[in-house]
Amino acid sequence: MSHPVLLVIAHGSRDPRHAATVHALTGRVRAQRPGLRVETAFLEFNAPSVPRVLERLAAEGAAEVVALPLLLTRAFHAKTDIPSVLREARARLPRLHIRQADVLGPSPLLNATLGRRLREAGVRPGDIPRTGLVLASAGSSDPEAIAVIAEIARELRHTGWCAVRPAFASASLPRTEDAVRTLRAEGVERVAVAPYVIAPGRLPDRIAAGAEAAGADVLADVLGPATELARLLLDRYDEARVPVGASLSA
Repeated sequence: MSHPVLLVIAHGSRDPRHAATVHALTGRVRAQRPGLRVETAFLEFNAPSVPRVLERLAAEGAAEVVALPLLLTRAFHAKTDIPSVLREARARLPRLHIRQADVLGPSPLLNATLGRRLREAGVRPGDIPRTGLVLASAGSSDPEAIAVIAEIARELRHTGWCAVRPAFASASLPRTEDAVRTLRAEGVERVAVAPYVIAPGRLPDRIAAGAEAAGADVLADVLGPATELARLLLDRYDEARVPVGASLSA
């Protein structure tokens, strides 16, 4: 029996770096699991759209799809936009069985990716005890999503950083620059900013501008097509395609 198709659903952006990063990530997923069919679709701004890809898969005779939101928290897109698009597709394509996978976060693999990006930006293990970390996410008006970011910041505080503060590029406060300045006012010697976002775009640029304006010592890159992130996509795919309590055969 063939495995379900993995359909990665990204938000999309007018910034061409966004789609390029998404495609690089899905390419890494394919490399980690040869033989798995991996498709990419976008909610807006980029092509192909989610309905268009699902229609093509149905026309090609695919029986089952796992739709995986390329999102870090359960906010509006995960709770409303994507379920609505998938419901409409199920009504139009009754022979195509579509399951929605869970969002990516929180996960130790995301924390590992953050660590990788901070090391690449120059943070050494010996720097961590005297460094404050700003965990800078895109932001949301959804209280559940904000609570998740705050909880991740608390968890990271126990990994050796002298302080960790959440920050948001939109919808919520504080902004990145305010979090950096707060840490400075508290006497923190060094400040690093870690964008908790997957791909470049307008909001990650806002995070970077805030870090620069406040004089952060280190600015890490976005999570991007990291090996750990590709592994996490496959984990969420496996969880969605196997009923609870069932065994998973490769």
